[in-house]
Amino acid sequence: MSDAADDEPTQAHGAPPAPAKPRTSEAVWTGVKDAFAPAYRFLDIVGGHLILVARAFKWLPRRPFRAQNYLDAAEFIGFGSLSIVLLVGLSTGMVLSLQSVNAFRAFGLETFAGGTTGKALALELAPVLTSLMLAGRAGSGIATELGTMRITEQIDALESMAVNPIQFLILPRIVAAMIVAPILALLAFVIGMFGAYISAILIEHVDYGQWWANLLDIVKPQDVLQGVIKSVFFGFVVAVVGCYQGFHASGGGRGVGIGTTRAVVIASVTILIMDYFLSDILLTLMPTVRSGP
Repeated sequence: MSDAADDEPTQAHGAPPAPAKPRTSEAVWTGVKDAFAPAYRFLDIVGGHLILVARAFKWLPRRPFRAQNYLDAAEFIGFGSLSIVLLVGLSTGMVLSLQSVNAFRAFGLETFAGGTTGKALALELAPVLTSLMLAGRAGSGIATELGTMRITEQIDALESMAVNPIQFLILPRIVAAMIVAPILALLAFVIGMFGAYISAILIEHVDYGQWWANLLDIVKPQDVLQGVIKSVFFGFVVAVVGCYQGFHASGGGRGVGIGTTRAVVIASVTILIMDYFLSDILLTLMPTVRSGP
């Protein structure tokens, strides 16, 4: 009994001390940092993209130009995405024309379906859907390719050979995307109107003369120009986001997969958000509908 009694104070004396309570100021500062952490990460990502763009375009007027890199990037982004862009454009034009004809038919105005379809395709659907397809196909491919080169130290090997990886890998992809994206959007508009013609004239038997006259009256050249201008910015976004996520990939194959997913998601969301602001600016600069008499 005496031995057990003697052990009790020893155990109490050897117990670990209770953790000190954090100060109120430290707790408040930690809470503030946690609350603003998403905003900080957002600004960090935006800043990283802007720095990458500045570093890339700094090399634009410098030699060597390596024209073959630009051609290879244009072939991968443009020609590789051509089939899916044309398919999406054709199906979109047919479906939109079908719905427009059936909606206008209740008022006897089905011949206006061509104009409304052309207006929607030229201003919004052709550039936006084309860019989303590029984000899913070309943007993910760019992120995967550059991410694989990063984790396998191929980018480090370029630097060891005195080849700047920004100039060699990133700048050609950005420039090529800004060139081929409006071309693909224009092709999507053309093939979309062909689908609208099939749906309205050949299937729904809308009068061709009035359908064509309303199309020419409603769709103006500045409508198509606005879509082309938007596509330049959208192609820029797809290439920059894909290059950034791939160039800064880490963590092996899992990191490459995460970067690829982020490239598609960030580019797609950015395109949809940017579309509103570009539309507002372009409609102010190039109004497509005359106001007043």
